[in-house]
Amino acid sequence: MSSAPEPAKKSRFSRKPKDPNNPGRLSQFATLWKASIKQNPLIPLWMAAAFIVVFLVITFLLHLIFDSYIYTGIIGIIFGLLAALIVFGRLAERAAYGALDGQAGGTSAVLQGLRRGWYYEQEPVAAEAGRARKMSELSNAAMVFRAVGKPGVVLIGEGPSGAARKLLESERKRVSRVAGAEVPVHLLRVGAGDDTVKVGELTKAMNKLDKKLTDAEVQAVNKRLRALGATKPPIPKGMDPRNAPRMDRKALRGR
Repeated sequence: MSSAPEPAKKSRFSRKPKDPNNPGRLSQFATLWKASIKQNPLIPLWMAAAFIVVFLVITFLLHLIFDSYIYTGIIGIIFGLLAALIVFGRLAERAAYGALDGQAGGTSAVLQGLRRGWYYEQEPVAAEAGRARKMSELSNAAMVFRAVGKPGVVLIGEGPSGAARKLLESERKRVSRVAGAEVPVHLLRVGAGDDTVKVGELTKAMNKLDKKLTDAEVQAVNKRLRALGATKPPIPKGMDPRNAPRMDRKALRGR
């Protein structure tokens, strides 16, 4: 009588199968590198320049203290690599913002770069109904995104100028009725023009606004507006702002 084959024993040092939904740090960095180079081919040159300048400066200064080329060279290489990575992080962030410029729903991706203390909605709180019926027509639809922080409520509009202004004003009245007259409501519009903010400068512009609310007041206002947002805005058919391109903030910080 033949016995059943014994199951193969797993080695304690065997590698775990890779999770396709959770790529490793090297894979994330490689993806970020390819996307950044595609947007800005001069990134390697800027990184090389940063490495050379920092390496020479650090090596020269340390050589005045320590009379050892090997010791100062090693430290110079370390600081040079650190400078190159810092330059890459800054340029990669700019490249990511540049890739989002002009894309429908790009505001949602940019809002992820806000500091702590901000509350924002990933989906638009208002959208122009009937204008965009296909994915190829999304750039013609006006949308409004909302964020709540110490400056108050910030409404960000994107899309055609006239429709975006009308939608922003309508949403401002709607928000003021719920949040209260004492809560400031700021209107911003992303795009290219005198009265607009570039996508890459949106978070900077929001953080520069005067602080008017306390942490407790920010949370209270956000809860009121979340209750207001229970009614879904008329988002065009076939559109999912959650699928808009997003930046890998951890990869940019080197984590």
